[in-house]
Amino acid sequence: MQHNDKRPMAWWAFGLVNLAVVLAAGLLGWYLLADPKTSPLDVYPLPFNAALFWALMFVVWTGFNLELAGFARLPQPLRGVAYTAATATFAIVVTWLLGHGLGSLVPDFSAAREGGVGYFTGALFVLFGFSTYVMAVVNWNHWPWTDRGLRQPFVGLCEIAALLGPTILLYVVLGIPAVSERVTESGPVLELNTLLGWYYSVVIAIVLTGLCWENWPWRLAGGRGAVALASLVGNVVLGTVLYFALRAVVELVVGSTVTDQLGVAINQFPSQIGVCWVAWMIFWGNAFGNRPTGYGTATNLVCRALITFGLALGTFVAYYYVLAEHVLHEPAVVGALHGNALGFLDWFALVTLLYIVGFGSYPLRAPESAPAPDSQATADPGVPLPDPAVTPAG
Repeated sequence: MQHNDKRPMAWWAFGLVNLAVVLAAGLLGWYLLADPKTSPLDVYPLPFNAALFWALMFVVWTGFNLELAGFARLPQPLRGVAYTAATATFAIVVTWLLGHGLGSLVPDFSAAREGGVGYFTGALFVLFGFSTYVMAVVNWNHWPWTDRGLRQPFVGLCEIAALLGPTILLYVVLGIPAVSERVTESGPVLELNTLLGWYYSVVIAIVLTGLCWENWPWRLAGGRGAVALASLVGNVVLGTVLYFALRAVVELVVGSTVTDQLGVAINQFPSQIGVCWVAWMIFWGNAFGNRPTGYGTATNLVCRALITFGLALGTFVAYYYVLAEHVLHEPAVVGALHGNALGFLDWFALVTLLYIVGFGSYPLRAPESAPAPDSQATADPGVPLPDPAVTPAG
């Protein structure tokens, strides 16, 4: 008699198989769509990166704010196919409309700007969207909409609408002046490299506390409104600390000579190592079950941070010194550094989310849920936790 063994995989095996699938799909997609040497499309780095950022924004809105409303009822693998197609269509259409539609009226957005900067101007909105919309899910857990008895898709629609104003305000005040063709006496609030490095560090803080640390320490604030306020202020403070810390790490890794050659561009590099960290926190939380979960709260959280940051540091070094030049065929930055991690590592994060969230890791069977960590056992029951299986990128 034959037995059909449908037992779930071990957590580590599930994670490694997911990693193999994501890397294979990511590399094949890169060679076809973006690679400067092999792709027939000639879209590297822009408008490819612009479309990539908008694809991630679509995943945040539909996958996390809306929790796959409209897609969740479809069986796999049709759900994954439909979700991937919708993501790609949205990203391409928005990128084209901004560069060729709005760009024909507002020169800052024009696709004709040298180096594709017009595409980048439009896509810079996504940087601010990563903070507001991701925080609403992983730190606020859809507060205040679920408290008012709303259900999906109304929770997500209200969330997207309510946060659109603050996101646009951040974009107009901080983003557009940093990339605008128009020169003003006062100049931008933050120079572009510093803006990217600092603001992305805030995104790192949001993902670190919301996913990796299950909303610690903000959840200790008490009620849901207080938790939301604590996370808003705390993530800005923590992100600022991370900006200086990560810049120091990068300077140590690349050395003083390369740091001097980079000049003010070194201020952008907290985002370059940061995107490696965010990509691994997303992957670790979704594919490896956010292990460890069986120790004390402090041990669990510290181990997750160390594991994901260790993977990020190794990825940063491997990417800039080996992979970007020899595997991905990206041009040099300075010295031995090649590429732009905000391109390929965001691509890795997007493929991760499309496969693990969109396709549900089809046809793999997820391992049994890990025992609830001590942090959940001691938490205020009035402060629901974000689900690690639906955590967005940045």
